[in-house]
This record gives sequence, C-alpha cells and structure tokens, in this order.
Amino acid sequence: MTDTPVSIQSILSPELAICGLPGSSKKKVLEEIAHRIAQQHPDINENTIFNSLIGRERLGSTGIGQGIAIPHCRLENCHKVIGALLTLNEKVPFDAIDNEPVDLLFVLIVPQEATSEHLELLSQLAEKFNNAALCRELRSCKDNESLYNAIIHS
Repeated sequence: MTDTPVSIQSILSPELAICGLPGSSKKKVLEEIAHRIAQQHPDINENTIFNSLIGRERLGSTGIGQGIAIPHCRLENCHKVIGALLTLNEKVPFDAIDNEPVDLLFVLIVPQEATSEHLELLSQLAEKFNNAALCRELRSCKDNESLYNAIIHS
C-alpha cells in the first residue's frame, strides 16, 4: 500500500453509494453487495467477495449497534481498498451487538496486506457512525447521489 492517508472519500465511488437496497436477510444483503462491488471491480470475483464477507460474519457479527453494520474482509487479489455505503429499504436481522436489525451499512474490501489502512478506516467509520445526526441524514437520503454527498461532506 502507499503512504497516502486513507480516507472514506478516497475509497468510496459514487457508484457504490446505494440508497434503498432491497434485502430480506443478512445473506441476501451480502450477496447483493458482492454483486454490486464485482460489477464495479470486474477483476474481483463476486463469489470470492461474498464468501469472504460471510466468512468474516461467522467470526462475529459486524453489526456495531443502532442499526449499523460495517461488513469487511481482506482479499488476496484485491489491489486497493474498496468501500460501499448502503441503506436498506427495510431493516434486516444482522446479529448486531445490541440485537437491533440493520439498515445502514458501510462495506470495506481491503487488500490482504493492508492491516493499518483497514484499522484506520474502521476507526474513521466508527467515529462517523457515532454521529447520530449524520446517521439520520444518511437514512433520510432518497437517492444514491444524496447518500454519496452526505457521507463525503460529513
């Protein structure tokens, strides 16, 4: 990886800010996320993304509470950090630490060796999602563009 500071703005493309994603379960949501990321990054296999995200969830839920989850995984054939911000059109059970269903997710796909960047991004995301006003704003977005702009300008 580079010595450039990593930030949410540097890893999130407008195409991966998705407002109102359908999903009836954690598995279905992660399948759809893997599909959307693979569409934008065809060099990464959709099934590899999905299996890695599910594998990480088996270690412990990435649901951090208050309806928020930060699914993340490391991939060997990934060459840059990829982020995806999603709101769900209805909350889904996610085995979160507070047992509340989730409707706001930020997904991180990081290169296998990107340990410090991975931890830094998780820290930045936790700080952003600790801001109740920002979470309300993200949840109230009606389209992908407003969702992208809300997180980038927060």
